[in-house]
Amino acid sequence: MENDLKHLTIREWAEDDRPREKMIRKGAQSLSDVELLAILIAIGNKDESAVELARRIMRECQDNINELAQLSINDLCKRFKGIGTAKAITIVAALELGKRRNTADIFERKKITGSIDLFNLFEPILIDLLQEEFWIGFLNGANKVLEIRRLTQGGTNKTIVDIPLLLKLALENSAQAIVVAHNHPSGQNRPSDEDIQVTRKIKSGCEAIGIRFLDHIIIARGQYYSFSDENKI
Repeated sequence: MENDLKHLTIREWAEDDRPREKMIRKGAQSLSDVELLAILIAIGNKDESAVELARRIMRECQDNINELAQLSINDLCKRFKGIGTAKAITIVAALELGKRRNTADIFERKKITGSIDLFNLFEPILIDLLQEEFWIGFLNGANKVLEIRRLTQGGTNKTIVDIPLLLKLALENSAQAIVVAHNHPSGQNRPSDEDIQVTRKIKSGCEAIGIRFLDHIIIARGQYYSFSDENKI
């Protein structure tokens, strides 16, 4: 069927093969990633239908939505014929909405009981980033999350952590405990010497102001390192 459809526009396809009609008849969950992307693209180019273009984009992203989400508007426009600024904005906006949906309720008084809870809390936020970011979570006395906030943003392999600011924010938010997390875009989930030093400084600062420091995790492409699990706190 795929070869038969190759040179047809979406409007010329059988109704069951058109992404929009398929969504109406069978629901969004019945569509593949390629078909969903084709709906966002809407119109292909002179050589490809929207579905063919979507298929090529996904193939170049290893058929991985997370790889697609790492592409900027400029990347999409430059790499894929038929993707202009408007289409690229639509794709990026849709992916951002999906990401926000995943994180919308993520800190609704979520209780932190271990490192996996922290991974689930921060990984949706940090997964697609091409630069390092350092985040802090403020907890109450029952280790439930009050708020999470980005503290700093850096380059591809380094971010500067302002320890006094971190402690000031913890006090302002009436936190009784804190957790911190940052990402390694390289995929290396082991801590650097600087990561170790920063963790020690945060622990020392928290002890000085009477706030519990529960953990620091490093997230790297689906994996993570927990200072607490490794008895480094």
